Amino acid sequence: MKFKSILVAAAALFAVASTTPSQAKEWKEVTITLEGAYAPWNMTNPDGSLGGFEPELAEYLCNHMKVKCNLVASDWDSMITSLNAGKFDAIMDALSITPERQKVIAFSVPYANTHAAFAAPTESDYAQAPGTGEIVKMAPDYSGGKEQIEALRKTFDGATIGIQAATVYAKFIYDNFKDVATIREYKTGAERDLDLQTGRIDVGFDDTTNLLASFKTSDEAMAITGPEIAGTVFGIGEGVGLRQEDTELKAMFDDAIKAALADGTIKKLSMKWFGTDVTPE
Repeated sequence: MKFKSILVAAAALFAVASTTPSQAKEWKEVTITLEGAYAPWNMTNPDGSLGGFEPELAEYLCNHMKVKCNLVASDWDSMITSLNAGKFDAIMDALSITPERQKVIAFSVPYANTHAAFAAPTESDYAQAPGTGEIVKMAPDYSGGKEQIEALRKTFDGATIGIQAATVYAKFIYDNFKDVATIREYKTGAERDLDLQTGRIDVGFDDTTNLLASFKTSDEAMAITGPEIAGTVFGIGEGVGLRQEDTELKAMFDDAIKAALADGTIKKLSMKWFGTDVTPE
């Protein structure tokens, strides 16, 4: 009887606990990670501070959310794993919102949407590839751009293409060029761009805004080659990466980003850092 009474009491206690709403977490401090090496989205200044489009946007978002934010730099290829391990609370590193990533983390609404492109030295055999100067909208299955991809496959046959590892852009290159070109992965975009400038690789592929920023600091003449690639092929835009259980924090970021879109802050910052409006469509 005593054992039965204990079971009944435990069951009653569980029933009460299961019907009591969980206490929402009150966020007063948030740690945001970024690479600190993906200009002009984010970069490490000479004094060690973090600057660029995302650090300035983060300052606005944190002020709107009325929380203290700490920005920390970390390695790109381990960000999602480290986020879920609790090493920080959010990722702001031009992180594309894709169905694959949404299986393991949550995202805010997008705060940017950009194109991707190839880059090559202006005097190389790979400059002025078919479609240069055009914008092609592709779906995740590459429909809408299969003719352009085939033309680029012929142009880049035998070339060495440099990509940053573990990005949506890497997947695009492997899916479409692994059988005609040598693919070389880099930990950072800056390392790839250095090899592109010194002739160790023939072509680079990345976000157009990142490539254009790299051109400005290069002593070599570099340019976009082939069409800029837009559409949903790389996801629906870039957003803040969050743990799936942190629903309150997601709601806070969503509200702050919507405010930044509504009052023109994101357009202002994108014109400052990119020279073009990356406001999501």
